[in-house]
This record gives sequence, structure tokens and C-alpha cells, in this order.
Amino acid sequence: MVMEGRVSEDLTPRYYALCAIGGMLSAGTTHLAITPLDVLKVNMQVHPIKYYSISSCFTTLLREQGPSVLWKGWTGKFFGYGAQGGCRFGLYEYFKGVYSNVLVDQNKNFVFLLSSASAEVFANLALCPFEAVKVRVQAQPCFAKGLFDGFPKLYASEGTRGFYRGLIPLLGRNIPFSMVMFSTFEHSVDFLYRNMVKRKKEDCSIGQQLGVTCLAGYAAGSVGSFISNPADNIVSSLYNRKADSLALAIRNIGLANLFTRSLPIRMLLVGPSITLQWFFYDTIKILGGLPTSGEVTTDTKGGGRA
Repeated sequence: MVMEGRVSEDLTPRYYALCAIGGMLSAGTTHLAITPLDVLKVNMQVHPIKYYSISSCFTTLLREQGPSVLWKGWTGKFFGYGAQGGCRFGLYEYFKGVYSNVLVDQNKNFVFLLSSASAEVFANLALCPFEAVKVRVQAQPCFAKGLFDGFPKLYASEGTRGFYRGLIPLLGRNIPFSMVMFSTFEHSVDFLYRNMVKRKKEDCSIGQQLGVTCLAGYAAGSVGSFISNPADNIVSSLYNRKADSLALAIRNIGLANLFTRSLPIRMLLVGPSITLQWFFYDTIKILGGLPTSGEVTTDTKGGGRA
């Protein structure tokens, strides 16, 4: 089964640079926009008894710390997730090109999974220091106001290790998420063009292509958020010193709570966020003269019809 627009050695550094810039801008801006929801999520994870529901968390935070609390950690969201997005999207395209040409006879899904996992390792190394400061700023009122005073304060108290305390669970959260997200997106794009749109991508208008991108992006974000929820709870616990080790964090939270704690707000947070990321990412690619994301098999039902 052949893919339209098969990845080849013709891809240029300009292509990868545009993908990285698109990923950086799309991830940074969308994560900035959902900062208030992230503040609620982190506090519900770190203080589950005090904040037992979304409404109780919202009203209590507003009463105790004022409206500005909802934007705590916005600098970490924008710069940290911008750096992650640049690596996640740019390196995914790079590794997909490399693996597609090296593993010619392999199942395409294996290439998607391997490419996204490889890219996510670098993406999380870029994100981790920002995330370490952001989570503390959001859940510890007296820690710091943001990145610029948070970075030196964290370094003074914990050294370099403090910035990467949560790296392993962060990788445990984001690598499965990224693998599921990119794979689901690619398969969703293929399914939508072949079974719903029933015409080749290049025969569709820009609006139709971006519509497919949004539908596939929402499916990818929703599935990925469920898969990665346990590790997300562990990350918040470790960063806020609720546990000193991975095993202790799991024992304190409880196996069932790993999957259910903060899941509704996380799905509310991640689904629209990933949809917007893909929409902005593909819009930037179009403006740069590149095709929208996702590969489509050539044996579309009625493929090629206008």
C-alpha cells in the first residue's frame, strides 16, 4: 500500500525548519491560552483533598489568591511548551523522513511510533526545566512569580537536579502520549480522506484540508490524554515534593487514582489544545508553501474524483 507524497530524501533543511517553527508557535500559543485550565489541573493533582472538584478548585483559588492566580506559570507554558513543540513537530518530520527511507519494508505505523518516540525524547529535555518551575509556581503560592525569579530560586535550593527531578515520569507521560497522538492523527487523516472526503488531498480546498486536520487533531488529543494521565499525576506529585521517588508517588496516589484523578479536566484541556496546535501548525505550513500534515494511501475509495 503506497502513500501519497511519500517521504523521501528530497526534504530540505528549510522544510524541517518551517515544521519546527510551526510547532514552536502553535504549541506555545495554545498552551498559553489554556493556562487557567492548567492551573486548576495542577492544583487538583497536588491538593486532591482541598480541591476535590473543578468548581471547588476554581472558587477556592479565586477567593484565596484572586483572579491573577489563573495565569500563574504562563511564561513556563509559553516558552517551555514552545520549545517542546518545536522539537516535537520538527524532529518528528525529520525522523519520519529518516525511518521511512531506512525501514522501507516496515509497517507504516511502526515508522509513526518510532519517529514520534525519538522526537519526544529531545522535546522533553527542552521542556523539563520550564515544567519544573511552572508546576511549583502554580501549586506553591510563595515559591515565585514566574520563570525569571523561579529559575534562580530552584537552582539555589536544589541545583541542576531540581530542573530534571521529574524527567523520567515526564518521559513516561509524554512519549506514550506523543506516540499515540501522532499515530492516531496519521491514521485519522488517512481514514477521513479515504472514507469521508473520498478525494485526494490535493484536490480538496484549503478549508477542507484544515477541517480534516482539526477532526484528526481532536481525536489524537483525546486518546493521548487518557493514555498519559497516570504519568501526568506522578509528575505533579514529584515536582511538588509530595513524594521523593517514583514508587512512593505511585503508592501515595493509588493505582486507580493514577488513571482517574484530574482526568475530566485533562481531557477538557488536552483535546481542544491539540486540535488548535494541529490547526495552527498546518496553517503555518500552508503559509510557508508546504502541504498539510498526514499521509494518505493512494487506494482511496473513488480516489482522484473531483
